[in-house]
Amino acid sequence: MMIDYLPLLILFVVAAVFAAIAIIMPSLIGPKNPNKMKQEPIESGMIPFTDARQRFPVQYYMVAVLFILFDIEVVFMYPWAVLLNKLKVFGLIEMGFFLLILLIGYVYVWRKGAFEWD
Repeated sequence: MMIDYLPLLILFVVAAVFAAIAIIMPSLIGPKNPNKMKQEPIESGMIPFTDARQRFPVQYYMVAVLFILFDIEVVFMYPWAVLLNKLKVFGLIEMGFFLLILLIGYVYVWRKGAFEWD
């Protein structure tokens, strides 16, 4: 019975070895020439001109959430398209209702100005 779990154990061991290699090898074989600029706490190595804790506009997050929302809509359309022949008219009506709800939401967001980028 435990022999059935052997492939899963091997998978976990191989994944752990690859993760360890990916973490350890760059520090062993990577270049080691630190300087004052590279020790700064930012990614680019440039001296910061402003406070790092500046705020992003809410508009950025709104666009990101709306993109995810309407992207998920497309994910729901794939299974529907595959089963369209089996669902017949009922499936067509249900998908039409689903798209109508999303269209109403899209028009609402558009009228509220969520897509305006100033």
